[in-house]
Amino acid sequence: MLIGLVWLGGCAPVQQMPATNLAVKPHGIYHTAREGETIWRIANAYRVTIQDIVDHNQIIDISRIEKNQRIFIPGVGQIQQIKIEKDDPDKRAFAWPVKGEILGAFGSRRGEYLNKGIKIQAREGDPVHATRQGRVVFADHLMGYAYTVIVDHLDGYFSVYSQNAKLLVKLGDFIFKGDRIAQVGSQGRQPFLYFEIRKDGRADNPLYYLPRL
Repeated sequence: MLIGLVWLGGCAPVQQMPATNLAVKPHGIYHTAREGETIWRIANAYRVTIQDIVDHNQIIDISRIEKNQRIFIPGVGQIQQIKIEKDDPDKRAFAWPVKGEILGAFGSRRGEYLNKGIKIQAREGDPVHATRQGRVVFADHLMGYAYTVIVDHLDGYFSVYSQNAKLLVKLGDFIFKGDRIAQVGSQGRQPFLYFEIRKDGRADNPLYYLPRL
């Protein structure tokens, strides 16, 4: 149970972020987004961080990268082509665990705390799918989060799936992208899945990684 408490210690206290002076952009190029691209895909292709892209672009809705949208990539000098296929074979790419309206956004306030993940509307009993392949490192009931699964994607990324009624995997299982790992619960309220993506132990906005619905 300890790993669950470490990973899901609730939400983080609100911290004041330092102001960043972005009046003058550094050397870089503009990438023209194609359909199906995400901030994560673009960052990987150019070998920059997601935060680099977020900090240097006024992206109104990071969950909806539009086709032909121009995105500034700092510190690079050559345009990269990002391969996107209809049946995406990229095992590293992230997929939605369930598909539904976002009920609670990453970073939204709950009292004096910030939300570390997103709440995705679903129906009770809906299957929850693995966002990527990896190994199950936690699969148990966690106080305040109901039945929870944590998957180690073996490259510094972890994904967290909470507020489930039933688990379909067990500790140590190796799972593939799209596998059913749990079923959504209601907990006496509107059913939703609580979902996190963590990089090197720190929560990141899942909408940076998930493709446009």
